[in-house]
Amino acid sequence: MRGVFVTGTDTGVGKTLVAAGLLRAFARSGWPCVGMKPVASGAAMTAVGPRNADALALQRAASLSRPYEWVNPYVFVPPVAPHIAAAETGVSIGLARILESYTRLCQGADAVVVEGVGGWQVPLSDSLDMPDLARQLALPVILVVGLRLGCLNHALLSARAIRADGLKLGGWVANAIDAGFQRHGENLATLRRTLDAPLLGEIPHQSGQTAEAVATWLDVAAIPGFLTAA
Repeated sequence: MRGVFVTGTDTGVGKTLVAAGLLRAFARSGWPCVGMKPVASGAAMTAVGPRNADALALQRAASLSRPYEWVNPYVFVPPVAPHIAAAETGVSIGLARILESYTRLCQGADAVVVEGVGGWQVPLSDSLDMPDLARQLALPVILVVGLRLGCLNHALLSARAIRADGLKLGGWVANAIDAGFQRHGENLATLRRTLDAPLLGEIPHQSGQTAEAVATWLDVAAIPGFLTAA
Protein backbone atom coordinates (compact mmCIF):
# COMPACT_ATOMS: atom_id res chain seq x y z
CA MET A 1 0.00 0.00 0.00
CA ARG A 2 1.37 3.38 -1.03
CA GLY A 3 0.21 6.33 1.02
CA VAL A 4 0.94 9.82 2.31
CA PHE A 5 -0.21 11.97 5.20
CA VAL A 6 -0.75 15.56 4.10
CA THR A 7 -0.23 18.38 6.59
CA GLY A 8 0.36 22.10 6.21
CA THR A 9 2.30 24.98 7.65
CA ASP A 10 -1.02 26.44 8.83
CA THR A 11 -4.72 26.32 8.10
CA GLY A 12 -5.77 27.72 4.72
CA VAL A 13 -2.55 26.87 2.86
CA GLY A 14 -4.12 24.45 0.37
CA LYS A 15 -3.85 21.04 2.03
CA THR A 16 -7.09 19.80 0.51
CA LEU A 17 -6.19 21.04 -2.96
CA VAL A 18 -2.85 19.25 -2.79
CA ALA A 19 -4.36 16.10 -1.27
CA ALA A 20 -6.99 15.96 -4.01
CA GLY A 21 -4.31 16.65 -6.62
CA LEU A 22 -2.25 13.75 -5.28
CA LEU A 23 -5.26 11.48 -5.60
CA ARG A 24 -5.75 12.51 -9.22
CA ALA A 25 -2.03 11.98 -9.87
CA PHE A 26 -2.25 8.49 -8.38
CA ALA A 27 -5.33 7.74 -10.48
CA ARG A 28 -3.47 8.87 -13.60
CA SER A 29 -0.71 6.42 -12.69
CA GLY A 30 -3.28 3.64 -12.73
CA TRP A 31 -3.40 3.12 -8.96
CA PRO A 32 -6.83 2.55 -7.38
CA CYS A 33 -6.80 5.21 -4.68
CA VAL A 34 -8.82 6.54 -1.74
CA GLY A 35 -8.74 9.72 0.30
CA MET A 36 -9.39 10.27 3.99
CA LYS A 37 -10.07 13.24 6.25
CA PRO A 38 -10.16 11.55 9.67
CA VAL A 39 -11.30 14.65 11.53
CA ALA A 40 -13.00 17.75 10.12
CA SER A 41 -14.63 20.78 11.67
CA GLY A 42 -16.71 23.21 9.67
CA ALA A 43 -19.55 21.33 8.00
CA ALA A 44 -22.92 21.98 6.41
CA MET A 45 -26.01 20.11 7.57
CA THR A 46 -27.55 18.01 4.80
CA ALA A 47 -30.37 15.50 4.56
CA VAL A 48 -27.87 12.73 5.34
CA GLY A 49 -26.05 14.53 8.13
CA PRO A 50 -23.14 16.98 8.41
CA ARG A 51 -20.80 17.08 5.44
CA ASN A 52 -17.41 18.79 5.29
CA ALA A 53 -16.35 20.35 1.97
CA ASP A 54 -12.74 19.14 2.24
CA ALA A 55 -13.79 15.55 2.91
CA LEU A 56 -16.22 15.68 -0.01
CA ALA A 57 -13.42 16.96 -2.26
CA LEU A 58 -11.24 13.98 -1.32
CA GLN A 59 -14.15 11.61 -1.83
CA ARG A 60 -14.68 13.01 -5.34
CA ALA A 61 -10.99 12.97 -6.26
CA ALA A 62 -10.47 9.33 -5.32
CA SER A 63 -10.78 6.69 -8.04
CA LEU A 64 -12.55 4.25 -5.70
CA SER A 65 -15.98 5.00 -4.26
CA ARG A 66 -16.20 4.85 -0.47
CA PRO A 67 -18.92 5.78 2.06
CA TYR A 68 -18.58 9.26 3.49
CA GLU A 69 -18.44 7.86 7.03
CA TRP A 70 -15.23 5.98 6.16
CA VAL A 71 -13.68 9.00 4.50
CA ASN A 72 -14.54 11.31 7.40
CA PRO A 73 -15.37 9.41 10.61
CA TYR A 74 -15.38 12.53 12.80
CA VAL A 75 -17.15 15.63 11.46
CA PHE A 76 -18.30 18.71 13.40
CA VAL A 77 -20.42 21.61 12.24
CA PRO A 78 -18.70 24.58 13.98
CA PRO A 79 -15.57 25.81 12.13
CA VAL A 80 -13.42 25.71 15.26
CA ALA A 81 -10.55 23.58 16.54
CA PRO A 82 -11.70 19.95 16.49
CA HIS A 83 -11.07 19.22 20.17
CA ILE A 84 -13.24 22.22 21.07
CA ALA A 85 -16.00 21.20 18.65
CA ALA A 86 -15.87 17.63 19.98
CA ALA A 87 -16.10 18.75 23.61
CA GLU A 88 -19.05 21.01 22.83
CA THR A 89 -20.96 18.07 21.33
CA GLY A 90 -19.95 15.54 23.98
CA VAL A 91 -17.84 13.48 21.58
CA SER A 92 -14.42 12.02 22.33
CA ILE A 93 -12.18 11.68 19.25
CA GLY A 94 -10.49 8.28 19.47
CA LEU A 95 -7.92 6.40 17.42
CA ALA A 96 -9.87 3.14 17.34
CA ARG A 97 -12.73 4.56 15.27
CA ILE A 98 -10.34 6.29 12.87
CA LEU A 99 -8.21 3.18 12.38
CA GLU A 100 -11.27 1.00 11.82
CA SER A 101 -12.49 3.39 9.11
CA TYR A 102 -8.99 3.55 7.62
CA THR A 103 -8.76 -0.24 7.35
CA ARG A 104 -12.14 -0.47 5.60
CA LEU A 105 -11.35 2.49 3.37
CA CYS A 106 -8.07 1.01 2.13
CA GLN A 107 -9.37 -2.42 1.18
CA GLY A 108 -8.80 -2.88 -2.56
CA ALA A 109 -6.78 0.34 -2.88
CA ASP A 110 -3.17 0.69 -3.99
CA ALA A 111 -2.75 4.24 -2.67
CA VAL A 112 -4.24 6.37 0.09
CA VAL A 113 -4.02 10.08 0.87
CA VAL A 114 -4.84 11.11 4.45
CA GLU A 115 -5.31 14.82 5.11
CA GLY A 116 -4.80 16.25 8.57
CA VAL A 117 -6.61 19.23 10.04
CA GLY A 118 -5.01 22.65 10.47
CA GLY A 119 -1.25 22.52 10.97
CA TRP A 120 0.91 19.75 12.38
CA GLN A 121 0.52 20.20 16.13
CA VAL A 122 -3.27 20.27 16.36
CA PRO A 123 -4.87 18.68 19.45
CA LEU A 124 -7.73 16.26 18.87
CA SER A 125 -8.49 15.64 22.54
CA ASP A 126 -6.81 16.02 25.92
CA SER A 127 -4.79 12.87 25.22
CA LEU A 128 -4.58 12.74 21.43
CA ASP A 129 -3.07 15.02 18.82
CA MET A 130 -2.34 14.95 15.11
CA PRO A 131 1.20 13.49 15.43
CA ASP A 132 -0.26 10.56 17.41
CA LEU A 133 -2.58 9.79 14.51
CA ALA A 134 0.18 10.15 11.91
CA ARG A 135 2.42 7.76 13.85
CA GLN A 136 -0.33 5.16 13.98
CA LEU A 137 -0.82 5.35 10.22
CA ALA A 138 2.96 5.22 9.63
CA LEU A 139 2.76 7.14 6.35
CA PRO A 140 5.38 9.55 4.99
CA VAL A 141 4.34 13.14 5.61
CA ILE A 142 3.89 15.65 2.81
CA LEU A 143 4.13 19.27 3.98
CA VAL A 144 2.14 21.90 2.09
CA VAL A 145 3.91 25.24 2.39
CA GLY A 146 1.74 28.28 1.77
CA LEU A 147 4.08 30.79 0.13
CA ARG A 148 3.46 34.03 1.98
CA LEU A 149 5.27 36.24 4.47
CA GLY A 150 6.37 34.07 7.39
CA CYS A 151 6.48 30.83 5.42
CA LEU A 152 10.16 30.18 6.13
CA ASN A 153 9.64 30.08 9.87
CA HIS A 154 6.42 28.07 9.60
CA ALA A 155 7.90 25.55 7.18
CA LEU A 156 11.15 24.97 9.05
CA LEU A 157 9.40 24.66 12.42
CA SER A 158 6.86 22.22 10.93
CA ALA A 159 9.59 20.11 9.33
CA ARG A 160 11.52 20.01 12.59
CA ALA A 161 8.41 18.99 14.55
CA ILE A 162 7.49 16.25 12.06
CA ARG A 163 10.93 14.69 12.36
CA ALA A 164 11.06 15.15 16.14
CA ASP A 165 7.78 13.24 16.34
CA GLY A 166 9.39 10.28 14.59
CA LEU A 167 7.79 10.73 11.17
CA LYS A 168 9.46 10.79 7.77
CA LEU A 169 9.13 14.03 5.81
CA GLY A 170 8.57 12.49 2.40
CA GLY A 171 8.45 15.80 0.56
CA TRP A 172 6.87 19.22 0.37
CA VAL A 173 4.71 21.22 -1.99
CA ALA A 174 5.03 24.96 -2.55
CA ASN A 175 1.63 26.60 -2.96
CA ALA A 176 1.59 30.24 -4.10
CA ILE A 177 -1.37 31.40 -2.02
CA ASP A 178 -0.40 35.08 -1.96
CA ALA A 179 -0.22 36.78 -5.35
CA GLY A 180 1.60 39.75 -3.80
CA PHE A 181 4.26 37.70 -2.02
CA GLN A 182 7.57 39.50 -2.46
CA ARG A 183 10.87 37.71 -3.20
CA HIS A 184 9.04 34.55 -4.20
CA GLY A 185 12.08 33.03 -5.90
CA GLU A 186 14.46 33.86 -3.07
CA ASN A 187 12.14 32.33 -0.46
CA LEU A 188 11.62 29.22 -2.57
CA ALA A 189 15.37 28.83 -2.98
CA THR A 190 15.83 29.07 0.80
CA LEU A 191 13.19 26.39 1.36
CA ARG A 192 14.81 24.12 -1.22
CA ARG A 193 18.13 24.49 0.57
CA THR A 194 16.93 24.10 4.15
CA LEU A 195 13.99 21.68 4.24
CA ASP A 196 16.13 18.66 3.28
CA ALA A 197 13.26 16.89 1.52
CA PRO A 198 12.16 16.60 -2.11
CA LEU A 199 10.12 19.41 -3.60
CA LEU A 200 7.18 17.55 -5.16
CA GLY A 201 5.70 20.49 -7.00
CA GLU A 202 5.13 24.23 -7.25
CA ILE A 203 1.51 25.30 -7.59
CA PRO A 204 1.16 28.74 -9.20
CA HIS A 205 -1.26 31.31 -7.85
CA GLN A 206 -4.46 30.93 -9.78
CA SER A 207 -8.08 31.28 -8.78
CA GLY A 208 -10.31 28.28 -9.29
CA GLN A 209 -7.55 25.66 -9.21
CA THR A 210 -8.88 22.13 -9.64
CA ALA A 211 -7.54 18.79 -8.45
CA GLU A 212 -6.97 17.75 -12.06
CA ALA A 213 -4.91 20.86 -12.74
CA VAL A 214 -2.90 20.51 -9.53
CA ALA A 215 -2.09 16.89 -10.40
CA THR A 216 -0.11 18.12 -13.39
CA TRP A 217 2.18 20.12 -11.08
CA LEU A 218 2.94 17.21 -8.73
CA ASP A 219 5.66 14.57 -9.04
CA VAL A 220 4.75 11.59 -6.86
CA ALA A 221 7.75 9.69 -8.20
CA ALA A 222 9.96 12.12 -6.26
CA ILE A 223 8.77 10.74 -2.91
CA PRO A 224 11.67 8.52 -1.73
CA GLY A 225 10.83 4.84 -2.18
CA PHE A 226 7.24 5.56 -3.17
CA LEU A 227 7.19 3.75 -6.48
CA THR A 228 8.59 0.61 -4.87
CA ALA A 229 6.15 0.64 -1.92
CA ALA A 230 4.16 -2.55 -1.55
